[in-house]
Amino acid sequence: MSVESTGEGIAAPGLRERKKERTRRTIRTEAFRLFREQGYGETTIEQIAAAADVSPSTFFRYFPTKEQLVIADDLDPLLVEEFRGQPRGLSPVLAFRNAIDASLATLTPEELAFEQERQALVYHVPELRAAIGIELERGIEMIAEMIAEYLGRPADDFEVRVTAGAIAGAGLAISLRTPVNAENLGHAMDFLDAGLPVGRPAG
Repeated sequence: MSVESTGEGIAAPGLRERKKERTRRTIRTEAFRLFREQGYGETTIEQIAAAADVSPSTFFRYFPTKEQLVIADDLDPLLVEEFRGQPRGLSPVLAFRNAIDASLATLTPEELAFEQERQALVYHVPELRAAIGIELERGIEMIAEMIAEYLGRPADDFEVRVTAGAIAGAGLAISLRTPVNAENLGHAMDFLDAGLPVGRPAG
């Protein structure tokens, strides 16, 4: 990736990367507008490309399929970065909760609304539901690698993978029934970190 100096010793994305990111965002924005107006199944790649003022071949350079346009989670790299910055000594679930909070705090209201709409499409559009299992598996693998690095354990460690599965499963459960936001995700992580005290007497 090319970078440009900001004059303060901080590398910034180069012009080419910024243009590519703008094109990618435009394609997704126009696609979601069309999904709202006429439905996911009724929207073609050709229509999306035309609305974004790009060719279908350009569309495919950014997204190999229409499904991938929805599935792609742009928050993952930020979440990984925030998780790596968490102080050692926290439980992995609490560190993950903090990383979620920090990641979502960087989003504008428009970006958060887009992410919520994306999640709703993934989990409620029949044509996309087949991808849920694939995404859950991908999420478990990603989280397991994050936790393994955090704890200094191998990614195939039994406890690491169970914890990763619990976190990914909690995220899936939220996405299926409630809005994806910092409050709901934080509540879920707190509940996991407390040992899933469902039905236990208070105190």
